[in-house]
Amino acid sequence: MKTIGLIGGMSWESTAEYYRIMNEAVKERLGGYHSAEIIMYSVEFAEIHRFQFAGQWDKVADILKDIARKLENAGADLLIIATNTMHRLAPEIEKVISIPLIHIADATAEKIRERGFKKVGLLGTKFTMEMDFYTGRLREKHGIEVIVPGEKDREFVNDVIYNELVYGIFRDESRDGFRKIIDGLVRRGAQGIILGCTEIPLLIKQKDVSVPIFDTTTIHAMAAVDYALQD
Repeated sequence: MKTIGLIGGMSWESTAEYYRIMNEAVKERLGGYHSAEIIMYSVEFAEIHRFQFAGQWDKVADILKDIARKLENAGADLLIIATNTMHRLAPEIEKVISIPLIHIADATAEKIRERGFKKVGLLGTKFTMEMDFYTGRLREKHGIEVIVPGEKDREFVNDVIYNELVYGIFRDESRDGFRKIIDGLVRRGAQGIILGCTEIPLLIKQKDVSVPIFDTTTIHAMAAVDYALQD
């Protein structure tokens, strides 16, 4: 079994899900007392959040590159970043490590292509929905068309993520709002919906909507387990 290096804490609410999913998956596959070999570095999210909203991505990059090097030096055989938004910095992080980084968008694209979908909706932070690092990668590398909500709905999704979900607050009113936004994306042709923030699956489950969803937390965590257990 390979050792998974996990950069977490963005937020810890979803990082806890990564830890649970990976350990349960290893136990299910190997049986007995088996569990995942994980080295985790959980960041101080307040600092990351401040730099994000100040547009100081270079400072965030410096923090995450330093953590990535520490995880590799500690014995990690692969690296995952337990957040969609921070994959904006994935190319910079990959430059300072020699171990593979399992990209959350690539893992998600594989599941979308397995369903034969060509057009999907994306919900996430404003950074993920509005910047090109995510939608562009899906389009250019995987041939998947991605649509996002309108400006007002993007604001709503972002506010729920940063003012509720990262605090472990899950409101029925917010769930209903997400459903309406998802319905709008489906009317625009989305065949499925990417839950492109690792906190959103804490609020929205497949039973809540009729269209297929792609839970990036579970998809990413399982991709890490797949890599860790391959020969």
